[in-house]
Amino acid sequence: MSGELWRLSAIELGRLYATGRASPVDALEAAQARVAAWEPHLNAVARENPRARAEAEASAARWRAGAPLSPLDGVPMTVKEFLVTEGMPSTYAEPGEAAAAERDELPVARARRAGLVTLAKTTMPEFAVQGYTASARFGVTRNPWNPSLTPGGSTGGGAAATAAGYAPIALGTDGGGSLRRPAAHTGLVGLKSSLGRVPRLGGLPSPLLDFEVAGALTRTVADSRAVFSLMQGADPRVLWSGFAPPPRPERPLRARYVERIGDAPLDPVVAASCRRALADLEALGVAVEEGPLPFDVAGLNALWPEIGRIGLARLFEADPALAARASEPYRAMAAEGARAPATLLLGIIDRVQALRNAASAAFDGLDLIVTPSAAAMPWAADAVYPEVIEGRPVGPRGHAVYSGWVNAAALPALSLPVDPAPDGMPIGLHLVAGFGRDDGLLDLAEAMERRRPFADRWPALPEPGRPAEAAR
Repeated sequence: MSGELWRLSAIELGRLYATGRASPVDALEAAQARVAAWEPHLNAVARENPRARAEAEASAARWRAGAPLSPLDGVPMTVKEFLVTEGMPSTYAEPGEAAAAERDELPVARARRAGLVTLAKTTMPEFAVQGYTASARFGVTRNPWNPSLTPGGSTGGGAAATAAGYAPIALGTDGGGSLRRPAAHTGLVGLKSSLGRVPRLGGLPSPLLDFEVAGALTRTVADSRAVFSLMQGADPRVLWSGFAPPPRPERPLRARYVERIGDAPLDPVVAASCRRALADLEALGVAVEEGPLPFDVAGLNALWPEIGRIGLARLFEADPALAARASEPYRAMAAEGARAPATLLLGIIDRVQALRNAASAAFDGLDLIVTPSAAAMPWAADAVYPEVIEGRPVGPRGHAVYSGWVNAAALPALSLPVDPAPDGMPIGLHLVAGFGRDDGLLDLAEAMERRRPFADRWPALPEPGRPAEAAR
């Protein structure tokens, strides 16, 4: 049996395995058929896992023996190229090749110890520092809802793969919105957890300070919660992972809707969809007020490009061979970072700490900050960023003003699909909670999903000879 298994959520697949009505091998075959049909249009797969069949067969044997490793044992997943995965090369998507890793980094290890089957590694922009997905190594990755457009980045390959039905779970990373914005652009759920809730260990060094967390893209909130439960939890080797989440509030939730960050532009189509979604929050008993962010992020947003440049400079200093393999734009970025004075980095660190303190204080009187997930609709697949939003010219982070500050503030946030644009393209609503309040964030997202389900929306496979723009 395979057929329509690709349509099912991770939890639904696990339930089928438990009843014997389908096996992990069936699900893998269905996933591989989707890859074969869609990859010529998307280019979301960086490399296939040569051991996927063996993993699925081992899982099927565990289910037959009544000894699955978890309720998700045997569910196919994809893993971002950047995440270290035993038995497969893991790179920054720079040109050149790498040897297969001898171990999994901690979040991947936890997912694989639960029995998830690694279908493939997925594409990303070089060094995971861009908001679209293209690289000299892997080429351009495209959005299943319209292959002429980007799925966003940097977890764009994982987003495209899950939206097209390759696998119900895509493991990725989020250093400034790299799970949440692709989720918004492809109709998925993207959870960026509190710093330390999903501890990282044994991975490739990140150029983005301690901002980058590992997480998943899924089609349902229940799947997001299930994967989060597998990967979260304290590890004595990771300092931030030992905190105790605070209790959920026993009163009605209080939210502030922040439609704009300062005077930054916002696509009117995104604004209209997100504003309509506020009615669902209010129907769930959330008291929604409108206003600006209760703390300043303009200074940090202005310095954001420097963080990546300095981070790349450090990576290249530590690994000259990596620097030699990197594409020229990233060597140029690193050269700029190397010229930055130490006082600039210390100033950035001071701003980050000030933001964390200010956000902690703000969430003493608020439960949620709600914004659009991205300021722009998806743009041309081979363009680094949209140059114009709402008729105004913007720079490389113009589309990303709602997301990066959350990473710097160490907060949990989630992008949830809301009403699509008139042309069918997905849009996401961004829910941000106080530090450690990841579980309550998932509770609210699940309640919103029940009011307005979205998982049954699927993009259409482009027909031969049909313009990509027309695929819906």
